[in-house]
Amino acid sequence: MGNGLSEPGPGLLAGLPPFQCFHIVILGLDCAGKTTVLYRLQFGEFVNTVPTKGFNTEKVRVTLGNAKTVTFHFWDVGGQEKLRPLWKSYTRCTDGIVFVVDSVDVERMDEAKTELHRITRLAENQGVPVLLVANKQDLRDSLPLPEIARLLAVGELAASTPWHLQPTCAIIGDGLREGLEKLHEMILKRRKMLRQQKKKR
Repeated sequence: MGNGLSEPGPGLLAGLPPFQCFHIVILGLDCAGKTTVLYRLQFGEFVNTVPTKGFNTEKVRVTLGNAKTVTFHFWDVGGQEKLRPLWKSYTRCTDGIVFVVDSVDVERMDEAKTELHRITRLAENQGVPVLLVANKQDLRDSLPLPEIARLLAVGELAASTPWHLQPTCAIIGDGLREGLEKLHEMILKRRKMLRQQKKKR
């Protein structure tokens, strides 16, 4: 897959106010399934992917549980070690972070934890909602959610960082829509809080 931007057809977004488009960054270690998540959301089917050398970006319209259509502008950034210092460039002014974890890769869970805590502790990411995608939950030797939460030390994330851990299978799409609904809720809640804080000043 290339790094092109898929624009929706003319008129599709005409009725939506601009604030309905949310900037979301997809992060995680290499081979966790980030690009599979992106293209499952974009095309509604499994797309065979290759390791991302830079980034992929897509605008995806999703109908959430309340029948409300929301547009997410996703930036899927490569997870190789040499690319991770670039992550912070993509998270500036982001509305939310999707952090994808391979539920089977026990040996790299500590590495995933380190990167998760590093990116959420950046000053500009304080309070940014995080959707933790526990991918590959369909596999027999996948870790259960409580164990993933423990290994990622989610209880040690900053108190200002709202998060949700979602079991998924990106290949067939299980859990992705539910995860996006949670992320959308967290983003709206944060925006409301920020508006209230501005009014008090």
